[in-house]
Order: sequence, then structure tokens, then C-alpha cells
Amino acid sequence: MDQHIDQLLEQFEVLVQQEDVLAIREFLNDQNISDVAELIHEMPDYESQIISHMSVHRASSVFKILDLTEQKSIIQALPPFKTAELLNELPADDRTSFLEELPSEVVKELIKLLDPEERKITLSLLGYPEGSVGRLMTPDYIAVQVDWTMDEVLAYIREEGKNSETIDVIYIVNEKGEFVDDIRIREVILTSPTKKVGEIIDHRYITLNANDDQEVANEIFKMNNRVALPVVDDKGLLLGIVTIDDVLWVASEEFSEDMQKIGGTEALNEPYLEMPLLKLFKKRVVWLVVLFLGEMLTATAMGYFEDEIAKAVVLALFVPLIISSGGNSGSQASTLIIQAMAVGEITLHDWWRILKRELASGLLLGGVLGLIGFLRVIGWNMVFHTYGDHTLPIAFTIGFSLLGVVLWGTLSGSMLPIVLKRLGADPATSSAPFVATLVDVTGLIIYFSTAYIFLRGILL
Repeated sequence: MDQHIDQLLEQFEVLVQQEDVLAIREFLNDQNISDVAELIHEMPDYESQIISHMSVHRASSVFKILDLTEQKSIIQALPPFKTAELLNELPADDRTSFLEELPSEVVKELIKLLDPEERKITLSLLGYPEGSVGRLMTPDYIAVQVDWTMDEVLAYIREEGKNSETIDVIYIVNEKGEFVDDIRIREVILTSPTKKVGEIIDHRYITLNANDDQEVANEIFKMNNRVALPVVDDKGLLLGIVTIDDVLWVASEEFSEDMQKIGGTEALNEPYLEMPLLKLFKKRVVWLVVLFLGEMLTATAMGYFEDEIAKAVVLALFVPLIISSGGNSGSQASTLIIQAMAVGEITLHDWWRILKRELASGLLLGGVLGLIGFLRVIGWNMVFHTYGDHTLPIAFTIGFSLLGVVLWGTLSGSMLPIVLKRLGADPATSSAPFVATLVDVTGLIIYFSTAYIFLRGILL
């Protein structure tokens, strides 16, 4: 903790001991929202009291930036009337984001606490598919008619702007409520008061569809310099807006899920320490069993080459070296490709360019490791005389095997995420452990096939 937070904690503890409710309220309302959130992090026993003592507007601002675990704890501890105040004050998109993480029975009870208008909005947003843009949007925006003058627009903003999520962008609709265009507030301010909206619009707009996937919104925001984007339905009616802060939360959650999948487990969807042990076990055991069954094929492959191993026991010494090198190269490639796909650097159409690059990379990487393996056999024999007259064939076997296995691992690791994406699956499921298991089995085949070429008639 920094010194500033330490001071806030000390001041708050003194006020709590004095039991001066008015002083506590004034103290909390004077702090930055982020500082109050930090107080809640550091003093979980007082989290519901902190929210209760603040003005409802500031309390909602703090609540929406807290972790889900803290939000749940606060809602459970607050009396019903305070919960109703807080939920009604929350922006519709933040309220929906919170409610969609709760069990359906709890959601039903909390929705009953909402005002009729807020309940209608919330049910409408929750009616959109999970993971869709509709779940992210807020109905709190400024929309004006295309035939209004700038004077009329400014008067409307002064009257309704305080209830809007943002007034940086003004949205224009026609008499049917269909989206026409958007303009920035600076254009309204700098334009002649008598000029009409229709005279300054340029129809260079970007919209989201309410049924779009949230990842689509994330990509569009990344490609365009916007703080908010309008959301329309299939008929072009303006339904709401999505702001950049909501999309950043989505990007953060997607990143966390991808990291968990790359590590060889299902997405947790809950904080690690809050997840029940049995549920955590279920999330991890499936992939472990799949990977274990895959590794059993390694034993099958070893059994297939049992005669070769019996004739040249020295081959068994290098098995861990060979399969680990292939698995490592495959894991590297899959992680790079998954990350590049996640941030939009590559698409499915780039598969041929990726294949050519990874072919070159695989040859270079395999060449380096193969040379090191070759020199290791030669050098080891010079010192310990381990391999005798067969040193050179064994060295070539190890060198070329490493080249082949690393090349295969690189190509497999880079292409598997693309294939899965093409089939409609999540590329992140082609995790490093999964690729490593795949390359282990095929790596043995490459290794013993190479050994047969170089050692046939000598040791085999």
C-alpha cells in the first residue's frame, strides 16, 4: 500500500471509533472513487457500511468498479431499501453486467427491487443472448432529431445531459427512431445556432448490432478512435450505446479466459480463491484426463519401436530430449498464434503466410537445436568415449531428428489454432499442453524413423 492509502485507512478507523455518522459520510464523499474502492479492498469487514454511508450516486460509482466477489458480498449485507437505492442508481449496463453473474433465483428477487422503468430496461438487456453487445449497451444517451437546430440541440442537452452516460457524442434519429448519424459535441458548439442537424451530418458512422458478439465490439473499438458507438437492431432502430469502458472490461475478461485455456484448463469464470474446490477440480480434471490419454499414445509408440530400442539402447537415452524439444517448439508457436489472433494481428486468411513463416522458423530453430545435439554427441564421446565407433551415425540421428521434430512442432503449433478457428472452435483450446502432447507422439515416430535411416545395418 502507498502512503496515501495508509493515511486514509487511519483517518477512517478514527472516524469509525468515534461513531460519527455525519463525519464518516462527509469523509467518504470527499474521497476519489478509486480511493474508496481501495478502502473496501483493505477493510472488507466494513464494505457494506462504507457503501451505506456514501451518497447513492457516489456509492454506485464505487460499486461498479469493485470485483464481483465484493459486489456480491455488499448486496448480501445491505438492507433491502439500500440495495434498491443502489441498483436503481447503477447505470443500466453496469447493473446488467452484475446481474448476469448471479443465480437466476437471486436475479428475480433483485429485479423486484427496481423501479418499473429500470426493471423494464434491465429485463430488456438481459433478454439479449449472453456475450452479445445487447448485454453491454446502455439506454442513457442523447438522441436528437435530424431537423432540429443547434439551439434546440443545446437546449435538449442542458435538460437531459445529466442522465446520459456520455455527451461527447450526440446521436441523430429520424421520426421513426431509426439511426441516421452521430456528431461530436464540439461540432454542435462550433456551428451556427440556426443551422439544422441535417446540414452538418456526413453519414460516416459506425454502428454495432445488438446481437453481435462482444468480441466484435472489442475489435471495432480497437480499429476506430471512438469513446462510444451506437447499437441498432436489424431494422436500424437506435437501441442504445456501448462505451469504451465496458468494452475494456470485456477485453480483460476475454484475456483472462484465454490465458486459462492456454494453460490447459477450462475458463474459471470466477475468482480463483472464491471458486469451490469441487468446481475447480471439475474445471481442471477434464483437460488433464484428455492430455493423459494423449500421452498414453506415447507409450504405445514406444512399444511399437521396442525392437529398435532393444537393439540400440542408446536411442532411449535421447527420447526425453527429442520429445521435449518438439513440445517446446509447438507450445511456443501455438501461444504466439493464439495471442496474435486474440489481438486481431492475424486472421484465417493469413494462414498461408503464417505457414511459410513458421516453415522458415522451424528450419532455423530446428537447425540450431540439431547442431547443438550433434555437437553434444560428438563432444560427449570425445570426453567419455560413450558411443565408440558409432558416434557419427548417432550424432546425425540426433541432429536430424531434432530438426524434424522441432519443424513439425512449429508447424503443428501454428496451424492447429487456425484449424480450430476455421471449424468454429475457440483457438485458445489448442493450448500449449495439448500441442505438446500431440507433438510428443509424432516426435517419437520422426525420431525412430530417422534412427532407422542412419543406423540401419549398424545398430538396427
